[in-house]
Amino acid sequence: MWLLDKLLNRLISEGRLTVTDHDGKSYDYGPGGDEETIRLRLTDKRAAGHIARYPQLGAGEAFMWGWLVVEEPHDIRDLILFFTRNAKKIGDDATHAQGKLRKFLQKAAAKFDGINLRGKARKNAEHTYNLTRRLYELFLDEDRQYTMAYYRDPANSLEQAQLDKKAHIAAKLDLKPGMKVLDIGCGWGGLALYLHKHYDIDVLGVALAPDQIAFCQERAEALGVADRVNFELCDYRDVQAEDGGRFDRICSVGLLEHVGTIHYPQFYEHTSRLLKPDGVMFSHCCGRAGPPGTTDAWTRKYIFPGGYIPALSELVSESEKHGWQVMDVEAMRFHYSHTLEEWYNRTVLHKDEIIALYDEQFYRMWLYYLAGAEQSFRHGTMVNWQILYVKDRTAIPMTRDWITEESARLRDADEAPVWSLDPALRQAAE
Repeated sequence: MWLLDKLLNRLISEGRLTVTDHDGKSYDYGPGGDEETIRLRLTDKRAAGHIARYPQLGAGEAFMWGWLVVEEPHDIRDLILFFTRNAKKIGDDATHAQGKLRKFLQKAAAKFDGINLRGKARKNAEHTYNLTRRLYELFLDEDRQYTMAYYRDPANSLEQAQLDKKAHIAAKLDLKPGMKVLDIGCGWGGLALYLHKHYDIDVLGVALAPDQIAFCQERAEALGVADRVNFELCDYRDVQAEDGGRFDRICSVGLLEHVGTIHYPQFYEHTSRLLKPDGVMFSHCCGRAGPPGTTDAWTRKYIFPGGYIPALSELVSESEKHGWQVMDVEAMRFHYSHTLEEWYNRTVLHKDEIIALYDEQFYRMWLYYLAGAEQSFRHGTMVNWQILYVKDRTAIPMTRDWITEESARLRDADEAPVWSLDPALRQAAE
């Protein structure tokens, strides 16, 4: 316990935390104040050491395994937000591997994990996105948007915020009827179908998770648009190019986090060959509001193997080498924290069903993932980047007014559903 005690004494400078070790001995940290004390129990003698040596990985595993229990009325989200709010004062290093050797090994492992050759990329995608359909229905919005929602007002519903996100993206693409669009990492098809509906365009969506593509194809068939909106189980690197480019627009939402830094040159080179000379490429991805870093071991191991959240400098410098010109960058700061909070609340609401689908360890893993991701966008340095790339500067209008005007037009044309997939959520909304 002495290692964890040393860490917490250095870390906790506000609020109050009480830790009861497996032997019943309690330790208090922080000056206290108006907030209610957060109390946690360590149920296994190995827990304290496991957490102290690598807080991010160790705490996550301890919670998953039942070694760490947060006592009511608080939960793991309260603990993570409390812990990271305090850690922010002394830097992220407090939550990383402790000791020079462990830090070196973790960085080396993260770099190696970012090598995503075709077979590994497909395996990683299946690990992340090929979970049961019902799971995603339980915590996502009706359209299954598994990326940041756009909260024009934090009081908006998740459904409204996700619809506003699609309008914001569509406006930036500056689409015209008859265009051909490539949607790389198309998810469950929501954006592709939205773009076709509003602009009468042809869309090719590609992704690597078989159940995602099957679901997309079912949606397109049900809507009678499969001849115009096509979905393929395909690595973007295998999309065939043509002389002069095949596509007027390329978009990717939540894709660059899975590419791997070693593959950025290949991504920008291949997409350049796919896009027409007067085309536009749009990218929406999680990002670092600072220098390049590494993905923590817990996230790599349990949630996004092969994943890495890029710094803006990495994206811009690599794109420039392949003829791209960056024409517009928007840093979206706290939108994802609101999104993740809502996903967390919906997960808690469906605790029993999720445990029945998987087990309690999976449920606790999912809670830790959502709460940990939320803190990165609320108290850490994570943002979302939205970037427009062109080959020719005349490809987009002179001012950004077109984005504001078009997104407003789209919002006026749409009405958000109210949790219509799930009866419990629909009743709560009403």
